[in-house]
Amino acid sequence: MTDNEEVIASGYHHTFSRSHPILSRIKPGVKLRTKTVDSSGHDFKGNRPSGTGNPLTGPFYIEGAEPGDSISVHLSKVRCNRDWGYSSYRLGLVALTPESVEHVYPKEYKTGLVNVEELKDRADLMPWDINLQRNTVKARKPQGEDFSLEFPIQPMLGCIGVAPAGDFTPTSGPSGSYGGNIDYNEIREKSIVHLPVYHEGAYLYVGDGHALQGDGEPLGSGVETSMDVEFSVTLNKGHGLEGVRVETDDHIISVGSQPEFSSSMNRGLQLATSDMVDWLVSEYDWDDWAAHMLIGMVGVYDVVTVAGSMALKIPKTNL
Repeated sequence: MTDNEEVIASGYHHTFSRSHPILSRIKPGVKLRTKTVDSSGHDFKGNRPSGTGNPLTGPFYIEGAEPGDSISVHLSKVRCNRDWGYSSYRLGLVALTPESVEHVYPKEYKTGLVNVEELKDRADLMPWDINLQRNTVKARKPQGEDFSLEFPIQPMLGCIGVAPAGDFTPTSGPSGSYGGNIDYNEIREKSIVHLPVYHEGAYLYVGDGHALQGDGEPLGSGVETSMDVEFSVTLNKGHGLEGVRVETDDHIISVGSQPEFSSSMNRGLQLATSDMVDWLVSEYDWDDWAAHMLIGMVGVYDVVTVAGSMALKIPKTNL
């Protein structure tokens, strides 16, 4: 593969698996451009080359990657490539108290508003217009309503991960130590995602683009849309990880990545905190006690998914 090659998938997958045919072999450091489809399988032209359920682009085979290594995925571009998206019309009930659920409004909005055949009959979706010139998203809300529902876009990838250990082949619905459907809004352009390697070649997948999503994904969706993605991979030999890490310009972030409803969010917090201590000690030469103090004084916790994962952020200025 030459540097900065474009690879467009003709088929998509719904599991993180080492058994799928390899889409492309990538040498570390080589930049690759590709595209993702939205969570319903629609691409940038509105065509539907895949079924619903977070279709994944990949797998990308990372040359030289072996079990016990880790890879660092440098996301140089994560950008919307069409002018529409959609989200749920109501918060997920898991985000509300039982008392609130009793009085919540019906999730049926209107049919025929999402202008692709497969979604026209869906009444539970809020359509969004994406203005690529202004970099905004705006809800196609009921006529006569004056609420301001126009926001700057912050494109992100809901799904990024590798083939898990052993023969485990999770769907693109949950997340775990291998990545998966993390739905963390810090996984966006200029971020670096660190992932463990469990199999030769790693088998990297990306997908589930959101034009915008709040912390925790309380709707159960973001503004679902297709994406242009550009990335390169650094191979870290013999540098295994226990789970997902993310870096931005400002923070190092440990992600306590776990399937939603599998355990309490407190378990996600524990996973993130324990990994951050290990990260600070092993790579930044902090003593254990000092790492504990640093986390206790400047650490910031993010709710990654409601009833699921947590993340712990440490400002790079404190390192």
